[in-house]
Amino acid sequence: MLDKLESIENHYEELMMKLGDPVILSDQQQYMKLMKEHADLTEVVEKFREYRGFLQSKADALAMFEENPDDELRDMIRDELKASVEGLERTERELKILLMPGDPNDARNVIIEIRGGAGGEEAALFAATLFRMYARYAERRRWHYDIVDSNPTELGGFKEIVFEIEGKGAYSRFKFESGVHRVQRIPSTESGGRIHTSTVTVAVLPEVDDVPEVEINPADLQVDTYRSSGAGGQHVNKTSSAIRITHMPSGIIVACQEERSQHKNRDKAMRVLKAKLYELALSKQVGEVTENRRAQVGTGDRSERIRTYNFPQRRVSDHRIGLTLYRIEEIIDGDLDEIVDALITTDQSEKLSGGADED
Repeated sequence: MLDKLESIENHYEELMMKLGDPVILSDQQQYMKLMKEHADLTEVVEKFREYRGFLQSKADALAMFEENPDDELRDMIRDELKASVEGLERTERELKILLMPGDPNDARNVIIEIRGGAGGEEAALFAATLFRMYARYAERRRWHYDIVDSNPTELGGFKEIVFEIEGKGAYSRFKFESGVHRVQRIPSTESGGRIHTSTVTVAVLPEVDDVPEVEINPADLQVDTYRSSGAGGQHVNKTSSAIRITHMPSGIIVACQEERSQHKNRDKAMRVLKAKLYELALSKQVGEVTENRRAQVGTGDRSERIRTYNFPQRRVSDHRIGLTLYRIEEIIDGDLDEIVDALITTDQSEKLSGGADED
């Protein structure tokens, strides 16, 4: 690992010299490419230098310990040695995580589909609750969200809603939300005060541009236009601006009716279609190998129940990592960082353990 880190540091220094070269500065495209590469390496190099600092501190403390017979000084040196060893262990763990191959989709924007499952209208209402939760989380991180398609109910729920979130690293923060979300609460329509259990399915897709895995032949597409439906807006049911695209080879159907412009609706629908075809291509590539070895947190299996929201007990439980929090109001309001960070940490630990097993 140290040889690899030294090689990264040397390349980092070379990049710094190139970025000061007038020839590079005059080539904006080349300059931006090198700047990105430099920025991508900065965190690893800084962490490596911190690690090397702890190595030096440990060596200095050991040398001082041997040279000083004074018990009081030795106690102070022992404390310094302990701090250095703890720092070494911490930075070594952090370096291993930084050196792990990253998910190539982590920096992408994200497309999220929420669909009501078991529970009828109550499931649709909870689908709307989850949409607001994710929208609020996006707002907290200063990300932009935009509805692609929705099927609202009369009581303010959604049979289904599809929306995209634009922001650097959006997929890295949302990718563990795929799965079945269960809610336990007393519906507003329940006169007897009984707790009902409903489910909602969430699917999270990275938004993709042009990637080799996704090639769409226009001849494979059936494009239908229709009049928008749903609440509000003078344009509703007056012009055929809504778009439905069927990809015949895969049978995937996507739709968008949220924009007044047919052109904008088509663009949005095509982005969703590309994301779905990309997911399909990846699942075929991964196959049985990943099925046997994947980490529990990262499965994204939509058939599994991943989280329960119990309103009477103010409890949110993520069943994959055994995390239970008693602050459902804040979480529903978009305060998701504690859950997301715990999921990411567990996923990283699983990958580190897998790497250790292979060694």
